Amino acid sequence: MIISRKIVRPINDIDLDDPHTDSSYRELEPLLNKLRTQNAKVGHQLDELKQSKEQLELIIGSMSEGIIIADQKLNVVSYNPASALLLGSSAFTVGQNIYGMNNSDDFRKCVLDALGGRRSECIIRIGSGERNIIASPAKSMERVCGVVAFVMDVTEKHKLETMRREFTANVSHELKTPLTAIYGISDMLASGMVRAEDVAGFGGNIRSEAERLISLVSDTIALSKLDEGTGADETEVLDVYAIAQDVLKRLEHTASEKDVTLSLEGESVDVNVNKTMLTEMLYNICDNGIKYNKQGGSLEVTVGKERRNAVITVKDTGIGIPYEQQGRIFERFYRGDKSRSDKIKGTGLGLSIVKHSVMQMGGNIRVESIPDKGTAFIVELPAMS
Repeated sequence: MIISRKIVRPINDIDLDDPHTDSSYRELEPLLNKLRTQNAKVGHQLDELKQSKEQLELIIGSMSEGIIIADQKLNVVSYNPASALLLGSSAFTVGQNIYGMNNSDDFRKCVLDALGGRRSECIIRIGSGERNIIASPAKSMERVCGVVAFVMDVTEKHKLETMRREFTANVSHELKTPLTAIYGISDMLASGMVRAEDVAGFGGNIRSEAERLISLVSDTIALSKLDEGTGADETEVLDVYAIAQDVLKRLEHTASEKDVTLSLEGESVDVNVNKTMLTEMLYNICDNGIKYNKQGGSLEVTVGKERRNAVITVKDTGIGIPYEQQGRIFERFYRGDKSRSDKIKGTGLGLSIVKHSVMQMGGNIRVESIPDKGTAFIVELPAMS
Protein backbone atom coordinates (compact mmCIF):
# COMPACT_ATOMS: atom_id res chain seq x y z
CA MET A 1 0.00 0.00 0.00
CA ILE A 2 2.81 2.44 0.90
CA ILE A 3 4.58 1.64 -2.35
CA SER A 4 1.36 2.21 -4.30
CA ARG A 5 0.86 5.64 -2.73
CA LYS A 6 4.43 6.61 -3.54
CA ILE A 7 3.92 5.54 -7.14
CA VAL A 8 0.57 7.39 -7.51
CA ARG A 9 1.51 10.59 -5.58
CA PRO A 10 3.44 12.29 -8.46
CA ILE A 11 0.44 11.70 -10.69
CA ASN A 12 -2.05 13.12 -8.13
CA ASP A 13 0.19 16.15 -7.58
CA ILE A 14 0.04 17.21 -11.24
CA ASP A 15 -1.44 20.74 -11.56
CA LEU A 16 -3.98 20.31 -14.37
CA ASP A 17 -4.15 24.09 -14.88
CA ASP A 18 -0.38 24.26 -15.42
CA PRO A 19 0.91 20.72 -15.97
CA HIS A 20 4.68 20.13 -15.95
CA THR A 21 6.79 16.97 -16.00
CA ASP A 22 9.28 18.22 -13.37
CA SER A 23 7.47 16.56 -10.50
CA SER A 24 6.03 13.57 -12.38
CA TYR A 25 7.15 10.71 -14.56
CA ARG A 26 8.87 11.57 -17.81
CA GLU A 27 6.68 8.95 -19.48
CA LEU A 28 3.71 11.30 -18.89
CA GLU A 29 5.35 14.20 -20.72
CA PRO A 30 3.41 13.72 -24.02
CA LEU A 31 0.13 13.70 -22.09
CA LEU A 32 1.06 16.77 -20.05
CA ASN A 33 2.14 18.66 -23.17
CA LYS A 34 -1.23 17.84 -24.69
CA LEU A 35 -2.96 19.12 -21.54
CA ARG A 36 -0.99 22.39 -21.71
CA THR A 37 -1.93 22.90 -25.37
CA GLN A 38 -5.56 22.10 -24.59
CA ASN A 39 -5.57 24.51 -21.62
CA ALA A 40 -4.22 27.30 -23.84
CA LYS A 41 -6.97 26.67 -26.42
CA VAL A 42 -9.69 26.59 -23.78
CA GLY A 43 -8.32 29.78 -22.19
CA HIS A 44 -8.30 31.54 -25.56
CA GLN A 45 -11.85 30.40 -26.27
CA LEU A 46 -13.01 31.60 -22.85
CA ASP A 47 -11.45 35.02 -23.50
CA GLU A 48 -13.23 35.23 -26.87
CA LEU A 49 -16.54 34.22 -25.26
CA LYS A 50 -16.09 36.85 -22.55
CA GLN A 51 -15.28 39.49 -25.17
CA SER A 52 -18.30 38.50 -27.27
CA LYS A 53 -20.55 38.61 -24.21
CA GLU A 54 -19.29 42.08 -23.27
CA GLN A 55 -19.82 43.30 -26.85
CA LEU A 56 -23.34 41.84 -26.92
CA GLU A 57 -24.20 43.44 -23.57
CA LEU A 58 -22.84 46.77 -24.82
CA ILE A 59 -24.90 46.60 -28.03
CA ILE A 60 -28.11 45.54 -26.27
CA GLY A 61 -27.55 48.08 -23.51
CA SER A 62 -27.16 50.94 -25.98
CA MET A 63 -30.23 50.00 -28.07
CA SER A 64 -33.10 52.48 -28.11
CA GLU A 65 -35.46 49.53 -28.55
CA GLY A 66 -36.26 47.31 -25.59
CA ILE A 67 -35.56 43.58 -25.39
CA ILE A 68 -36.84 41.22 -22.67
CA ILE A 69 -35.99 37.53 -22.28
CA ALA A 70 -38.14 35.38 -19.99
CA ASP A 71 -38.05 31.67 -19.14
CA GLN A 72 -40.89 29.14 -19.42
CA LYS A 73 -42.37 30.37 -16.13
CA LEU A 74 -42.25 33.94 -17.52
CA ASN A 75 -39.62 35.04 -15.03
CA VAL A 76 -37.31 37.61 -16.63
CA VAL A 77 -33.75 36.33 -17.07
CA SER A 78 -32.47 39.37 -18.94
CA TYR A 79 -33.61 42.81 -20.15
CA ASN A 80 -31.97 46.03 -21.31
CA PRO A 81 -32.43 49.52 -19.82
CA ALA A 82 -34.49 50.69 -22.82
CA SER A 83 -37.24 48.13 -22.14
CA ALA A 84 -37.70 49.34 -18.56
CA LEU A 85 -37.66 52.96 -19.73
CA LEU A 86 -40.17 52.38 -22.54
CA LEU A 87 -42.53 50.44 -20.30
CA GLY A 88 -42.12 52.77 -17.31
CA SER A 89 -40.74 50.00 -15.05
CA SER A 90 -37.68 51.62 -13.48
CA ALA A 91 -37.96 49.54 -10.27
CA PHE A 92 -38.00 46.21 -12.11
CA THR A 93 -35.28 43.61 -11.42
CA VAL A 94 -34.17 40.33 -13.01
CA GLY A 95 -36.04 37.33 -11.64
CA GLN A 96 -39.42 39.04 -11.40
CA ASN A 97 -42.35 37.95 -13.52
CA ILE A 98 -42.53 39.65 -16.93
CA TYR A 99 -45.96 41.06 -16.04
CA GLY A 100 -44.17 43.24 -13.52
CA MET A 101 -43.06 45.28 -16.53
CA ASN A 102 -46.58 45.68 -17.87
CA ASN A 103 -49.81 44.05 -16.81
CA SER A 104 -52.20 45.26 -19.51
CA ASP A 105 -54.52 42.76 -21.19
CA ASP A 106 -52.90 43.27 -24.62
CA PHE A 107 -49.40 42.72 -23.24
CA ARG A 108 -50.45 39.56 -21.36
CA LYS A 109 -52.15 38.12 -24.45
CA CYS A 110 -49.13 38.90 -26.60
CA VAL A 111 -46.74 37.13 -24.19
CA LEU A 112 -49.04 34.12 -23.71
CA ASP A 113 -49.40 33.69 -27.47
CA ALA A 114 -45.60 33.61 -27.77
CA LEU A 115 -45.37 31.09 -24.91
CA GLY A 116 -47.86 28.98 -26.84
CA GLY A 117 -45.49 28.93 -29.82
CA ARG A 118 -46.92 31.76 -31.93
CA ARG A 119 -45.28 35.08 -32.81
CA SER A 120 -47.54 37.85 -31.54
CA GLU A 121 -47.69 41.64 -31.87
CA CYS A 122 -49.68 44.39 -30.16
CA ILE A 123 -49.76 48.12 -29.44
CA ILE A 124 -50.03 49.31 -25.83
CA ARG A 125 -50.35 52.83 -24.46
CA ILE A 126 -47.87 54.11 -21.87
CA GLY A 127 -48.80 57.58 -20.66
CA SER A 128 -49.22 59.71 -23.77
CA GLY A 129 -47.08 57.39 -25.91
CA GLU A 130 -47.58 54.15 -27.78
CA ARG A 131 -45.38 51.06 -27.68
CA ASN A 132 -45.22 48.25 -30.23
CA ILE A 133 -44.65 44.85 -28.58
CA ILE A 134 -43.39 41.91 -30.66
CA ALA A 135 -43.21 38.65 -28.69
CA SER A 136 -41.66 35.49 -30.16
CA PRO A 137 -41.25 31.97 -28.70
CA ALA A 138 -37.72 30.97 -27.65
CA LYS A 139 -37.21 27.35 -28.69
CA SER A 140 -34.72 24.61 -27.84
CA MET A 141 -34.96 21.24 -29.64
CA GLU A 142 -38.36 22.36 -31.02
CA ARG A 143 -39.68 22.94 -27.49
CA VAL A 144 -40.71 26.40 -26.28
CA CYS A 145 -38.45 27.24 -23.37
CA GLY A 146 -39.27 30.94 -22.98
CA VAL A 147 -40.24 34.21 -24.62
CA VAL A 148 -38.27 37.00 -26.29
CA ALA A 149 -40.12 40.34 -26.43
CA PHE A 150 -39.10 43.48 -28.33
CA VAL A 151 -40.43 46.90 -27.33
CA MET A 152 -40.42 49.88 -29.73
CA ASP A 153 -41.66 53.44 -29.33
CA VAL A 154 -44.09 54.07 -32.21
CA THR A 155 -45.60 57.31 -30.87
CA GLU A 156 -44.01 59.51 -33.55
CA LYS A 157 -44.69 56.97 -36.29
CA HIS A 158 -48.40 56.86 -35.45
CA LYS A 159 -48.52 60.65 -35.18
CA LEU A 160 -46.97 60.99 -38.65
CA GLU A 161 -49.34 58.37 -40.04
CA THR A 162 -52.31 60.27 -38.61
CA MET A 163 -50.99 63.50 -40.15
CA ARG A 164 -50.56 61.75 -43.50
CA ARG A 165 -54.16 60.47 -43.44
CA GLU A 166 -55.50 63.88 -42.44
CA PHE A 167 -53.42 65.58 -45.13
CA THR A 168 -54.69 63.17 -47.80
CA ALA A 169 -58.30 63.67 -46.66
CA ASN A 170 -57.90 67.46 -46.62
CA VAL A 171 -56.26 67.59 -50.07
CA SER A 172 -59.03 65.37 -51.47
CA HIS A 173 -61.68 67.65 -49.98
CA GLU A 174 -59.99 70.85 -51.14
CA LEU A 175 -59.57 69.48 -54.67
CA LYS A 176 -63.12 68.19 -54.84
CA THR A 177 -64.73 71.56 -53.99
CA PRO A 178 -63.43 73.61 -56.98
CA LEU A 179 -63.65 70.62 -59.33
CA THR A 180 -67.32 70.16 -58.43
CA ALA A 181 -67.96 73.86 -59.09
CA ILE A 182 -66.10 73.76 -62.42
CA TYR A 183 -67.99 70.62 -63.50
CA GLY A 184 -71.36 72.07 -62.52
CA ILE A 185 -70.81 75.37 -64.33
CA SER A 186 -69.35 73.76 -67.46
CA ASP A 187 -72.25 71.28 -67.54
CA MET A 188 -74.72 74.17 -67.49
CA LEU A 189 -72.79 75.92 -70.30
CA ALA A 190 -72.60 72.73 -72.38
CA SER A 191 -76.34 72.07 -72.05
CA GLY A 192 -77.23 75.61 -73.14
CA MET A 193 -78.91 76.50 -69.86
CA VAL A 194 -76.99 79.76 -69.52
CA ARG A 195 -78.12 82.97 -71.24
CA ALA A 196 -75.61 84.58 -73.59
CA GLU A 197 -75.23 87.63 -71.38
CA ASP A 198 -74.35 85.41 -68.36
CA VAL A 199 -71.65 83.37 -70.09
CA ALA A 200 -68.85 85.80 -69.17
CA GLY A 201 -69.80 85.67 -65.49
CA PHE A 202 -69.86 81.87 -65.45
CA GLY A 203 -66.53 81.83 -67.30
CA GLY A 204 -65.08 84.07 -64.59
CA ASN A 205 -66.26 81.60 -61.94
CA ILE A 206 -64.54 78.75 -63.77
CA ARG A 207 -61.33 80.77 -63.98
CA SER A 208 -61.52 81.62 -60.26
CA GLU A 209 -61.98 77.96 -59.29
CA ALA A 210 -59.18 76.92 -61.67
CA GLU A 211 -56.85 79.45 -60.03
CA ARG A 212 -57.77 77.96 -56.66
CA LEU A 213 -56.88 74.49 -57.97
CA ILE A 214 -53.54 75.70 -59.35
CA SER A 215 -52.69 77.38 -56.02
CA LEU A 216 -53.55 74.21 -54.10
CA VAL A 217 -51.45 72.00 -56.37
CA SER A 218 -48.53 74.45 -56.27
CA ASP A 219 -48.63 74.68 -52.47
CA THR A 220 -48.91 70.89 -52.13
CA ILE A 221 -45.86 70.42 -54.38
CA ALA A 222 -43.96 73.06 -52.38
CA LEU A 223 -44.75 71.25 -49.11
CA SER A 224 -43.73 67.92 -50.61
CA LYS A 225 -40.36 69.36 -51.65
CA LEU A 226 -39.85 70.82 -48.18
CA ASP A 227 -40.70 67.48 -46.54
CA GLU A 228 -38.08 65.81 -48.73
CA GLY A 229 -35.55 68.57 -48.11
CA THR A 230 -35.24 69.18 -51.85
CA GLY A 231 -33.08 72.21 -52.61
CA ALA A 232 -32.23 72.89 -48.96
CA ASP A 233 -28.51 72.46 -49.68
CA GLU A 234 -28.53 74.95 -52.57
CA THR A 235 -27.63 78.03 -50.55
CA GLU A 236 -26.08 81.41 -51.27
CA VAL A 237 -25.29 84.57 -49.35
CA LEU A 238 -28.33 86.87 -49.49
CA ASP A 239 -29.23 90.29 -48.13
CA VAL A 240 -32.52 89.84 -46.25
CA TYR A 241 -33.34 93.56 -46.57
CA ALA A 242 -32.98 93.41 -50.37
CA ILE A 243 -35.13 90.27 -50.59
CA ALA A 244 -37.82 91.96 -48.47
CA GLN A 245 -37.74 94.96 -50.85
CA ASP A 246 -38.36 92.68 -53.85
CA VAL A 247 -41.19 90.85 -52.08
CA LEU A 248 -43.00 94.08 -51.14
CA LYS A 249 -42.62 95.36 -54.70
CA ARG A 250 -44.32 92.19 -56.01
CA LEU A 251 -47.18 92.72 -53.55
CA GLU A 252 -47.79 96.42 -54.32
CA HIS A 253 -50.76 95.72 -56.60
CA THR A 254 -52.39 93.32 -54.09
CA ALA A 255 -51.91 95.86 -51.31
CA SER A 256 -53.33 98.75 -53.37
CA GLU A 257 -56.55 96.80 -54.03
CA LYS A 258 -57.13 96.73 -50.27
CA ASP A 259 -55.63 100.16 -49.64
CA VAL A 260 -52.94 98.62 -47.35
CA THR A 261 -49.80 100.71 -46.85
CA LEU A 262 -46.52 98.80 -47.17
CA SER A 263 -43.30 99.87 -45.43
CA LEU A 264 -39.81 98.48 -44.88
CA GLU A 265 -37.39 99.51 -42.14
CA GLY A 266 -34.11 98.29 -40.72
CA GLU A 267 -30.72 97.38 -42.12
CA SER A 268 -28.98 94.98 -44.47
CA VAL A 269 -28.24 91.57 -42.90
CA ASP A 270 -26.61 88.69 -44.81
CA VAL A 271 -27.72 85.08 -44.45
CA ASN A 272 -26.56 81.92 -46.21
CA VAL A 273 -29.80 80.16 -47.22
CA ASN A 274 -31.78 78.93 -50.21
CA LYS A 275 -33.06 81.96 -52.14
CA THR A 276 -36.38 80.39 -53.17
CA MET A 277 -37.17 79.35 -49.59
CA LEU A 278 -36.36 82.77 -48.16
CA THR A 279 -38.33 84.61 -50.85
CA GLU A 280 -41.40 82.37 -50.66
CA MET A 281 -41.35 82.42 -46.86
CA LEU A 282 -41.38 86.23 -46.79
CA TYR A 283 -43.94 86.40 -49.61
CA ASN A 284 -46.38 84.08 -47.80
CA ILE A 285 -46.17 86.01 -44.52
CA CYS A 286 -46.59 89.39 -46.20
CA ASP A 287 -49.35 88.13 -48.50
CA ASN A 288 -51.24 86.85 -45.43
CA GLY A 289 -50.66 90.19 -43.72
CA ILE A 290 -52.40 91.91 -46.63
CA LYS A 291 -55.23 89.40 -47.11
CA TYR A 292 -56.19 89.37 -43.41
CA ASN A 293 -55.68 93.11 -42.97
CA LYS A 294 -58.36 95.75 -42.60
CA GLN A 295 -59.31 98.10 -45.43
CA GLY A 296 -56.89 101.03 -45.23
CA GLY A 297 -54.56 99.17 -42.83
CA SER A 298 -50.78 98.86 -42.88
CA LEU A 299 -48.07 96.20 -43.18
CA GLU A 300 -44.65 96.94 -41.73
CA VAL A 301 -41.57 94.80 -42.34
CA THR A 302 -38.49 95.31 -40.17
CA VAL A 303 -35.10 93.66 -40.76
CA GLY A 304 -32.38 93.76 -38.14
CA LYS A 305 -29.68 91.78 -36.37
CA GLU A 306 -29.70 90.55 -32.79
CA ARG A 307 -26.66 88.69 -31.52
CA ARG A 308 -25.94 86.15 -34.29
CA ASN A 309 -29.39 86.14 -35.86
CA ALA A 310 -31.10 88.03 -38.64
CA VAL A 311 -34.50 89.04 -37.27
CA ILE A 312 -37.40 89.69 -39.64
CA THR A 313 -40.61 91.11 -38.19
CA VAL A 314 -43.78 91.36 -40.29
CA LYS A 315 -46.45 93.35 -38.47
CA ASP A 316 -49.95 94.03 -39.74
CA THR A 317 -53.06 95.85 -38.48
CA GLY A 318 -55.42 93.04 -39.46
CA ILE A 319 -58.09 90.90 -37.83
CA GLY A 320 -55.63 89.17 -35.50
CA ILE A 321 -55.59 85.58 -34.23
CA PRO A 322 -57.29 84.46 -31.00
CA TYR A 323 -54.80 83.21 -28.42
CA GLU A 324 -56.26 79.68 -28.34
CA GLN A 325 -55.71 79.34 -32.10
CA GLN A 326 -52.16 80.66 -32.26
CA GLY A 327 -50.66 77.23 -31.53
CA ARG A 328 -52.39 75.71 -34.57
CA ILE A 329 -51.94 78.28 -37.32
CA PHE A 330 -48.91 76.42 -38.77
CA GLU A 331 -50.91 73.21 -39.22
CA ARG A 332 -51.74 72.19 -42.77
CA PHE A 333 -55.16 73.41 -43.94
CA TYR A 334 -55.89 75.10 -40.61
CA ARG A 335 -57.63 78.42 -41.30
CA GLY A 336 -58.90 79.56 -37.91
CA ASP A 337 -62.24 81.35 -37.62
CA LYS A 338 -64.32 79.93 -40.49
CA SER A 339 -66.78 82.84 -40.46
CA ARG A 340 -63.95 85.20 -41.40
CA SER A 341 -61.36 83.02 -43.17
CA ASP A 342 -63.83 81.45 -45.62
CA LYS A 343 -64.36 84.89 -47.18
CA ILE A 344 -60.63 85.12 -47.94
CA LYS A 345 -59.04 83.13 -50.75
CA GLY A 346 -56.32 80.69 -49.73
CA THR A 347 -55.37 77.02 -49.54
CA GLY A 348 -54.63 76.88 -45.81
CA LEU A 349 -51.07 75.71 -46.59
CA GLY A 350 -49.22 79.05 -46.64
CA LEU A 351 -48.15 79.19 -42.99
CA SER A 352 -47.28 75.50 -42.99
CA ILE A 353 -44.93 76.19 -45.92
CA VAL A 354 -43.53 79.17 -43.97
CA LYS A 355 -42.74 77.06 -40.90
CA HIS A 356 -41.15 74.25 -42.91
CA SER A 357 -39.02 76.76 -44.84
CA VAL A 358 -37.82 78.45 -41.64
CA MET A 359 -36.92 75.07 -40.12
CA GLN A 360 -35.05 74.02 -43.28
CA MET A 361 -33.05 77.26 -43.09
CA GLY A 362 -32.09 76.52 -39.46
CA GLY A 363 -34.22 79.25 -37.94
CA ASN A 364 -37.34 79.62 -35.82
CA ILE A 365 -40.61 81.51 -36.05
CA ARG A 366 -43.13 82.79 -33.50
CA VAL A 367 -46.33 84.76 -33.62
CA GLU A 368 -47.72 87.57 -31.46
CA SER A 369 -51.32 88.60 -32.07
CA ILE A 370 -54.27 90.45 -30.56
CA PRO A 371 -57.74 89.93 -32.09
CA ASP A 372 -58.93 93.00 -34.06
CA LYS A 373 -55.60 94.73 -33.38
CA GLY A 374 -53.13 92.93 -35.60
CA THR A 375 -50.50 90.21 -35.87
CA ALA A 376 -46.71 90.12 -35.86
CA PHE A 377 -44.63 87.23 -37.21
CA ILE A 378 -41.03 87.18 -35.96
CA VAL A 379 -38.53 85.05 -37.89
CA GLU A 380 -34.97 84.45 -36.73
CA LEU A 381 -32.35 83.04 -39.13
CA PRO A 382 -28.63 82.41 -38.55
CA ALA A 383 -26.79 85.51 -39.82
CA MET A 384 -23.40 85.63 -41.50
CA SER A 385 -20.76 86.75 -39.00
